[in-house]
Formats: sequence, structure tokens, C-alpha cells
Amino acid sequence: MNLQPIHVHRAGTPRARRVRTAGVLYVAAAAAAAALLSGCGNSGDDKTARAAAGQPDVQPTPSPSPTGSPRLTEDQAARKDLVPTARVTAEKAAATAVGEVPGSTLLSIELKRAARGASPTASPTGSPSPSPSPSPSPSPGAQRSVWVAEVSEKDGTEHTVRIDAASGDVIRTRTDAGQDADDKAERAEWLTKIKQSPEQVAKAATDRKKGTVTSMELDDADSGDVIWSVEVVTTDDWNKSTFDIDATTGEVLSEDVDRD
Repeated sequence: MNLQPIHVHRAGTPRARRVRTAGVLYVAAAAAAAALLSGCGNSGDDKTARAAAGQPDVQPTPSPSPTGSPRLTEDQAARKDLVPTARVTAEKAAATAVGEVPGSTLLSIELKRAARGASPTASPTGSPSPSPSPSPSPSPGAQRSVWVAEVSEKDGTEHTVRIDAASGDVIRTRTDAGQDADDKAERAEWLTKIKQSPEQVAKAATDRKKGTVTSMELDDADSGDVIWSVEVVTTDDWNKSTFDIDATTGEVLSEDVDRD
């Protein structure tokens, strides 16, 4: 009898290889799925993984705000709070102050904060415009301002006039008793030299620097000439520029910028 050889090992070998190949494919697919799921995990797991690998945790840098502005100094912030409260210009307030004392000339005028709790109503010595329309009451804590002007009669007698910077009404006019004779004589001499009005020197200053006039003051220079010192605040940066202007010729003698 002829016996046929049985090749058992040959028949089993390919089957075993197919099983192993299928197992490898299954494991690879599972690993890929796990990697995909880990990629969709929370940021906390990502941070932990980066920390374990020694990689830094990089945070996105926020973009600067388009409305951001440079930090203001204390003086600049004070000007920013004060200047917009004045609806009446320095030139107009100066004219009101001079009109309050007939025949007088402006010596100085300055925008200041009103004392808290001070009433904007004119005092009996003031002369507000006839039948002034009532000004709206400021909200609690709102900033109020006044123009404080010094005017002089021809003999050098000085008067102080306070004007509401929002309405333009005269709040109070005061004349100090017992003024020094030498000071009066000096003021009287100044008045003979003044040829430039407050309106003219304010224009000369703002022609050089666009802004708001917050102060004008007469003074004497080292040469003995009388000058106007005019302060202008620029509302884009809230700096203050001071101009010395010849009170006779109107020439701008100097300019100094305060960036504090």
C-alpha cells in the first residue's frame, strides 16, 4: 500500500502567519485611535504631558488693546480732570473780570478747582449777567472749576474776581483793604507799559501750540520789561507749555514744555 505524506506543518504555517498579521493590525489600529483621542483631550493633560517631557508650557501673548494709552503722571491726570470742565475760555473770563471793575486792567487769571461744597451762585458783590439762565446742578462728586482773576485800577488798587468756569457768571468780587503802597505803585507802572491785551497774547500762544489757555499772568523780566506768562495745555497728551510774551510788542520770548 502506498502511503501519501501528510504535510501538517506546511498547512498550519500560513494560517498561523495570518492570525499574527491580523493581531498586529488590530494593535496598530487601537494605538492610532488612542493617539487621536489623546489629541482631543483637555489642556490639563497636555500641560502634564509637556511637563513630564521637560517642555515649557507656552501661553499665548495677548494682543495690546487698540484703545490703550500711555500712563499719565499725577499732574497730567489733574489737568485731564480739570480742563474739560471749563466751558468759558480764559479770554472771555478775563473780559468778564475787567468789566466787573470799570476802568481796570487784567493782572492775572487762572483756572482752578472750585472748593467742594461751594455754591456757584453769585454773591451780593458780584454782578452776574442780567437774568442768567440757571446752570444745571453738578452731579455729586463732579469736578467744578472757577476762573480766579486779579484786576487793577489805574492807581494800582487790586481786586479779585471769581468766575464760574462753566456758566461764566461772576461768583464774587473782593477788594483787600490796606494794600501796600509800593505794590500799588508798581502795578500802576506796569499798566502804562501794557500794549498787548489778554486776547492778543492768548492767540499768540495758541498759534504756537494748539491747546487750551489755563493761565495768564503779568510779570516783570530781568530787563525791567513787563511780560505776559501764558500757560497752554495740550489735550492730546495733557502737557503744559508756558510762553513768555513781551507785553508791549507781543513777541514770544521763550517757550517751556512741562511733560510731568
